[in-house]
Amino acid sequence: MDSKELEILKKAEVRDLIERNIERDATRIALDKSIAYPREVASQVKYLQRARKKLPSYYAARAVLPSLAFEQSSSEECAAHKEFSGTLAIDMTCGLGVDTLYLSRRFERVVAIERNPELADITRHNLALMGVNNVEIVVGDSGEYVASLDHADLIYADPDRRSSDGRKMVCLEDCSPNIASLLPMLRSKADNICVKLSPMFDLTEARRAFGPEARLEVVSLGGECKEVLVSLRNGDTHGSVAATALGVGTFEVEAQQLAEFHPSGSDFTPELFSHIVVPDAALRKAGLVDMWCEAEGMKAHGGYGFCTQKPSEKTMGHCYEIELATAYRPKELKRLVSEKIEVIRHGFPHPTAAICKALGVKEGAGQRWAFAEIGHSLWAFRLK
Repeated sequence: MDSKELEILKKAEVRDLIERNIERDATRIALDKSIAYPREVASQVKYLQRARKKLPSYYAARAVLPSLAFEQSSSEECAAHKEFSGTLAIDMTCGLGVDTLYLSRRFERVVAIERNPELADITRHNLALMGVNNVEIVVGDSGEYVASLDHADLIYADPDRRSSDGRKMVCLEDCSPNIASLLPMLRSKADNICVKLSPMFDLTEARRAFGPEARLEVVSLGGECKEVLVSLRNGDTHGSVAATALGVGTFEVEAQQLAEFHPSGSDFTPELFSHIVVPDAALRKAGLVDMWCEAEGMKAHGGYGFCTQKPSEKTMGHCYEIELATAYRPKELKRLVSEKIEVIRHGFPHPTAAICKALGVKEGAGQRWAFAEIGHSLWAFRLK
């Protein structure tokens, strides 16, 4: 989106068209010859409709939403989770400004740096629509800006993980800004550093890049990993690993405890258990499943938690009552399954498609089955 399109979308008549067509199908709007600027109106209606859940404040303000910036932005629920506070925060990677918006609610002043002048103008416009008046948006190089800085309470960054030709970057050093090379300077400029990484980022690599004193947190929403947050606080000497399921809870341990943890082994005896818990994706990504199960009084087997009674509603996972536990022998299982089954599998050696083919069924709404490799044996659990 360029400055010309932004000026179009600022017009009162165009904003009124967006408002009057907010519930319509965007494709129909684009083809509606009675509408002025149909392409621009259709695009904004499309993304505002998608913003209802992801960016409700932006939807309520009828903010301007460029497609790429919208796709790459944090959700408001994830942004709200970053609970730093103080006098001055620096957002090195402003973008659409979702994290900037939530930092503005906890800091007296926020400086957000954006290298794209058009996107900077859009974000200024949107923040003004939402009544934010304590954010300064600077166009330029964020590394150079921070280098000239005296001191901040927080420096936050969500490095761009795409190259100029659209390829996804895997290494931290390839992202922009290059936080790995800037880190010593950043630490000299702020009491707290927070870096958002891809949910696919390897935690061992994160520990190597940020040091043993870093706090690594995997954040999930609705059972899906959304981001890995790395936090460095001046004075911290012991790192930790945390898994957070937004709206449910957080489980955190010291990194040294995790490194030294050895699960209490025991043979798997299925008749001892009445319920199976599928741990939240954040626990699995953080490598905390076994420790969490032990802390919750469950037995960890094959990436699941097994228990004798249903845990609380706020447990960090989905709990199911076990109706049947049996060895995974497809020929015998065929007589026990319905025509369609819902498959739950974690660490099971066979993919879902292969399981369904072996059982002669289709994947879909029907019986719910969990599959696990426990020890050297394969198991199948029919769930209520």
